[in-house]
Amino acid sequence: MTQLEFAVKNRITDLMKEIAKIEGLSSKVLCQRIREGRVVILNNNRRKIKKPCAVGMGLKTKVNANIGTSSDYTEIKDELKKLEIAIKYGADTVMDLSVGGDLKNIRRKIIKHSVVPVGTVPIYESAVVSTRSKGSFLKMKKEDIFDVLKSQAEDGVDFFTIHAGINKKSLEIFKKHKRVMDIVSRGGAILACWMNYNRKENPLYEYFDEVLNIAYKYDITISLGDALRPGSILDATDRLQLYELKVLAKLAQRAREKNVSVIIEGPGHVPLNQIRKNVLLEKRLCKGAPFYVLGPLVTDIAMPYDHISAAIGGAIAASYGADFLCYVTPSEHLRHPTVEDVREGVIASRIAAHAADLVKGIKSALSWDKSISIYRRKRDWQKQIEICIDPTRAKEFRNYFMSSDSDVCSMCGKYCAMKLMDKYLY
Repeated sequence: MTQLEFAVKNRITDLMKEIAKIEGLSSKVLCQRIREGRVVILNNNRRKIKKPCAVGMGLKTKVNANIGTSSDYTEIKDELKKLEIAIKYGADTVMDLSVGGDLKNIRRKIIKHSVVPVGTVPIYESAVVSTRSKGSFLKMKKEDIFDVLKSQAEDGVDFFTIHAGINKKSLEIFKKHKRVMDIVSRGGAILACWMNYNRKENPLYEYFDEVLNIAYKYDITISLGDALRPGSILDATDRLQLYELKVLAKLAQRAREKNVSVIIEGPGHVPLNQIRKNVLLEKRLCKGAPFYVLGPLVTDIAMPYDHISAAIGGAIAASYGADFLCYVTPSEHLRHPTVEDVREGVIASRIAAHAADLVKGIKSALSWDKSISIYRRKRDWQKQIEICIDPTRAKEFRNYFMSSDSDVCSMCGKYCAMKLMDKYLY
């Protein structure tokens, strides 16, 4: 049975109890929200995760870090280092998006070394394998796709991004209503090209029940991918994006009826004034399903600072109810990310998630801010640094330009406002 099925039967599992303790709420409340489809637990039933993760209503906003090889950079050691850094700096999950090298070996090593849930986009491997064996992903068969799904499920993948929302009707809309950036999802582009070339329906849409059967067997959460997300703020919330969201809402309901947990993926590039609308629309159409957003990036001009653009959008989206932030690194749109890019991306997204958690009323979030404020008021530099979001970088900054008075920092020195207050006001 899946965790959703247990919840439907009102049976609280040990995993639910563990998650409830981590999140600081009752097991009964957690079970109810899982039953309603508002919370999911990311955990393949073939493995036990050291740091389990749940996503959804009333929980801390979670952060995902994408890692994985590219067709140009295939060194697994680099990706394992990125995995280590992502987890060290607070990523709640990672996704292996590898498209270069020995994909099975890379995935299995990432799963083996990861103490957090691991997600994948199976259509990537299907396309790569078909290109290698048949000369082109356009020759990919339905069986090739489902063989990969089964293999990844058996390996212990905890959540799949499934691009089932792109179908023949959406391609018709796409051809009639041109965008500035067309289709920017890699999985979406692969499927759109395959569908157009073969004059066939998207297998992930046409045979969605078979996807659900695999997910049910292993209790894998389906992340319904936004193949048609906007890649420019000029394309945000257009007819194509909204059509896909409506398709995803129907697929989400079908998944719940089969006792398979789902999350909904969202945009993308969205200007500030459209973020609230996007979040509330997803929550309404998808009946409260957890919302997983890439950023969203609030402007298209920020490279190589897209992690900042994404953090701005992520904080706003999460404050309105988005549950899961996919990080963006400084190298987005430019190159394969480095270990340092991963670190910067995770930190930026965690700040966004935490800022939103303050708005959501997450008690542990407010407690963290209160603690650091108290230490700052006391000028307890050691404690401030110990509990801040990046102690290593904070210590480096603190030591770079030291004040002659160790009680203050070198910005204000003897004119430190807090020290003046202590000396002359109290």
